[in-house]
Amino acid sequence: MSWTRFREHCHHYPALGLSLDVSRMPFPDDFLASMEPKFAEAFAAWTIGKRRHRQSGRNRMVGHYWLRAPQLAPTKEIATPSHYPGRDPGVRRKVHRGEVAAPVGRFRELLVIGIGGSALGPQFVAQALGRLKGRRDRMRVHFFDNTDPDGMDVS
Repeated sequence: MSWTRFREHCHHYPALGLSLDVSRMPFPDDFLASMEPKFAEAFAAWTIGKRRHRQSGRNRMVGHYWLRAPQLAPTKEIATPSHYPGRDPGVRRKVHRGEVAAPVGRFRELLVIGIGGSALGPQFVAQALGRLKGRRDRMRVHFFDNTDPDGMDVS
């Protein structure tokens, strides 16, 4: 890793007391620039959707509850698991096979980000069931959760 790459890709947010260093992630130098149109498109779609909700007088939909009870979803199309790629076991298989991959190859690391303890359940399961005898995990799992300040302190 070069000092120049570190300076380009380590971002400091003093108002938040936060720094984000992506300099050691193995993406090509032109990757972020190549993603700008996709990010612009995603933010534009999000902004339009948000404006439509405001204009219609409806509150923003919060759907985590209907993932467990699809019959509570406001529409049939968003009640289906295929609407949420992370809930579709086909996505998991594609990631494990390398059909869905990063620009530099297969995913080898998994980061679970938790807020308010939402990573505690997956962390418990990973510790209880991870590294089964005679089997190797397909990805190395890391947890980043604000209920563990020591785990978040990288200074």
